[in-house]
Amino acid sequence: MLGSGSQISVLAWRDRPHLGRARGIASFLFLALVIAGCVGPSVTDGPPAGAPGMQVGDRWVYRGEDGFRQKVVWEETHEVIGIDPAGIRVHIALQNPTLDIQRNELWKAPGTVEVGALMDIETRRFATPLERYRFPLAPGERWNQMLANVNETAHTQGQISRFARVDGWEKVTTPAGTFDALRIRVIMRLDDEEFWRTATECNYLVWYAPEVGAAVREEKQAQYLLKDGQTSVVVRAQYTFLELTSYKRGG
Repeated sequence: MLGSGSQISVLAWRDRPHLGRARGIASFLFLALVIAGCVGPSVTDGPPAGAPGMQVGDRWVYRGEDGFRQKVVWEETHEVIGIDPAGIRVHIALQNPTLDIQRNELWKAPGTVEVGALMDIETRRFATPLERYRFPLAPGERWNQMLANVNETAHTQGQISRFARVDGWEKVTTPAGTFDALRIRVIMRLDDEEFWRTATECNYLVWYAPEVGAAVREEKQAQYLLKDGQTSVVVRAQYTFLELTSYKRGG
């Protein structure tokens, strides 16, 4: 979660140079799209979930970790700090004994992001709002977006391809409790291609619980390929797990 596309990660993972040889490269995105069509036996059909109500003071706290052999662990807090005609303002803080990152998002409506992060801790301003969740969320629902954006953290601009599919309902247990959640598969191709590397390709699972009004678990994997002219080397750019530890609704 803390390593982002073309910018240098805020944390320099010492174990990220885990490079593997790839065969038949189109691979990662192709495989991810195949997986996106697969629904595990624990996922069931059910009713759609409508958009949650939001109030100032709504707060969600997560435990996050990223890395392979040497993991970095942090606490991540999302809190609604304002609601006005411009939208819903959310403050996000990532903290551990050596880390203190603060950022803000602006949501046009629940699930609809005008300013916020897409993969990481970057701040992006979207020309057309990002549909993080398209309400009502219903099993089998899917949507695609081509997102023109300005990355205010990396000082770049480009276009991102994003695909989302709602697999169905699944019971999820976290430190905050056990919830009925909708499992959502997200596939993205970022806008960070350079002459020496391909664009970052992301394969995410998100569990959204209507009771909580937010995600209760996220699993994120991302990678890109080095361009050396003869072989294709895969660099794993992200291996993140996020789970809800507590929440407060209703101001």
